[in-house]
Amino acid sequence: MGQLKTYSSDLTNAEWQRIEPLLPTEKPVGRLREVDLREVLNAIFYRVENGVKWRNLPADFPA
Repeated sequence: MGQLKTYSSDLTNAEWQRIEPLLPTEKPVGRLREVDLREVLNAIFYRVENGVKWRNLPADFPA
């Protein structure tokens, strides 16, 4: 499910290592998480940096 294209707003590996422990872990029961949280954050940062609407994000970001 990885992003094919990289953007200047993407998290670096060092930034991701600092943020990842702060995010909720997957629950032991119920549906499995369908999206990569790093890609979701990358989409949020892309949106903030470029001032685009959610529906105008490039297609390689998660739905």
